[in-house]
Amino acid sequence: MLQKKGPPIMLTPRISLVLIALLMVPQLALAASWTIDPVHTAVEFKIRHLMVSWVKGVFTDVDGTVEIDEDNLPGSSTRVTIATASIDTNNQKRDDHLRSADFFDVSRFPTITFVSKEVLVADGQPVKLIGDLTIRDVTREVTLDIESLSPPITDPWGKTRRGASATTTINRKDYGLTWNKLLESGGVVVGDEVRITLEVEMIRS
Repeated sequence: MLQKKGPPIMLTPRISLVLIALLMVPQLALAASWTIDPVHTAVEFKIRHLMVSWVKGVFTDVDGTVEIDEDNLPGSSTRVTIATASIDTNNQKRDDHLRSADFFDVSRFPTITFVSKEVLVADGQPVKLIGDLTIRDVTREVTLDIESLSPPITDPWGKTRRGASATTTINRKDYGLTWNKLLESGGVVVGDEVRITLEVEMIRS
């Protein structure tokens, strides 16, 4: 017996959008959003002093988000903001000088930002993070060498966390940090090369 066909189902624009959204859910779920935990994150640096030793410092106010797509790591992204006034070299006089117009000029340039553009992957692990670093409104491309990206863990309070370590080296003069003084011996008070180390802990949003 032939069954009588019912009327064709008409998809309204609203229903169509809902169906499209449902189809996209599995793909969107692959990327996880993470928030940087400032309490357990350190942006450290060191620079030559008087050409004979290294002076170390840290920025204590760090904020940012990380998007990690486990199935497409090159599609992951990072955005970080650092408060320049939070610089700490364990010497108040030196820190005040670094906050002044000779260096970071924190009243005019309150933040340093990093926005990633590309993630390079080798053997299934991210190895380099390329992005734009902005200091004193000067933006230049830098490459961070990723030393590690830990697997996710659950802390005693039920939050999902993971960590990452990365390093890079910049020339401070590229960002308008040009203050210096000559020494009688022919050297300078402050070196140009700044070595940066990041120890980041993230909480899944």
